Amino acid sequence: MRILDTAGRGRRVRLLTPLAHRNFRILWIGMSVSLLGDGVLLVALAWQVYTLSGTPSAMSVVGVALATPQIALVLVGGVVSDRLDRRKVMLSSDLVRGACLAVLAILALTGTLRLWHVICVVAVYGAASGFFPPAFDATVPTLVPKSELVGANALDQFVRPAAVQIGGTALGGGLVAGVGPGWAFGFDALTFVISAVCLACLPPLPPDDAQERDSLWKDLRKGLSYVRANTWLWGTFVSATFAYLLFLGPTEVLLPYMVKHVLHGSATELGLVLTSGGVSAILAAVIVGQSGLPRRFITFMYWAWTFATLGVAGYGLATSSWQLAVTCAVVNGLETAGIIAWATAKQRLVPAELLGRVSSVDWFVSLALLPLSYALAAPVAAAVGVRRTFIGAGVIGAVVTLAFLYLPGVRAVERDRNSGREWDTS
Repeated sequence: MRILDTAGRGRRVRLLTPLAHRNFRILWIGMSVSLLGDGVLLVALAWQVYTLSGTPSAMSVVGVALATPQIALVLVGGVVSDRLDRRKVMLSSDLVRGACLAVLAILALTGTLRLWHVICVVAVYGAASGFFPPAFDATVPTLVPKSELVGANALDQFVRPAAVQIGGTALGGGLVAGVGPGWAFGFDALTFVISAVCLACLPPLPPDDAQERDSLWKDLRKGLSYVRANTWLWGTFVSATFAYLLFLGPTEVLLPYMVKHVLHGSATELGLVLTSGGVSAILAAVIVGQSGLPRRFITFMYWAWTFATLGVAGYGLATSSWQLAVTCAVVNGLETAGIIAWATAKQRLVPAELLGRVSSVDWFVSLALLPLSYALAAPVAAAVGVRRTFIGAGVIGAVVTLAFLYLPGVRAVERDRNSGREWDTS
């Protein structure tokens, strides 16, 4: 595949090219280290909660406590990132989250950690998390040329599975099995400190629009108006809302339970299952990053996400950890390909001065029902069984995702030959 620049010249997308830019390289290094800690946390938090409680309902409560503050504040985070220095926004988010992990580490290592402690701390962690993604999404296009955005987003999707699902989960499984969750929480806290140091090395990242600002509410309304006027944006947001409602809660809550209590596996096996998804996601990022995106990028994105969601049903059919690993590989590889297309489309087609707000609306709408997804996962599994919950989530989620592709106007942006941003496969 080739991507056409505005002059119509075909050129290959190179995955590592964006790293030639110093500021993007520093941001990428800090993000990579932080994501490694996220992978450790993924295993440590689930194992700690199931050790304290042993029931999916406890993990559901923790998931709700984590997601609700993030969703509640992400719109504010988008407005703030379009008004203030984005470096300071990301730096503040990292420092607060690092402090939260340090608290969990101290409580766990002293043997005083209780489930209510976990719930309270992850709620603060989630609130701080609401400010980072919009600022990060709006920062990347300011650090690399538009011609390198596919490569930059592919690098992002390369390092996320490499750090979170391969290095992080493997390390997390080893730390939890070897020295316990407390040290794993401490390691994650350290990664946020390193990320904060990298951000401190960046120059100021002021908002793109230097004009006099309206109120926070008026700024937010401008972002919402832009989203409402573009079906490809709001249609995809709403599609993600229902897809995440159906499958994300069951996956986050029940996959660790499936390994630990249904298949009687270990923390190391959970780490390996998640690692397989990371390997697949890396391969997808390399392929898309090197070859570019097809002209029908919205269609490509929706079909990738449809098959990824359908793959969730495979968790319910698995009878061993290796089958869970294969399923995780299918789900994560396809999801990554769609995410690269989506991130690149937003960064190329949304005005820079609105990107933080549009990104925050994306996060808010897409994750709006995530607390409900977490809350329903345990009772639904109790009523119909863990396996049937996975199968139903995958099949219904895939149908819902694909249906939105045929919403009038969703694919119109693919046919816009006057934008100078059209992708082609020639």
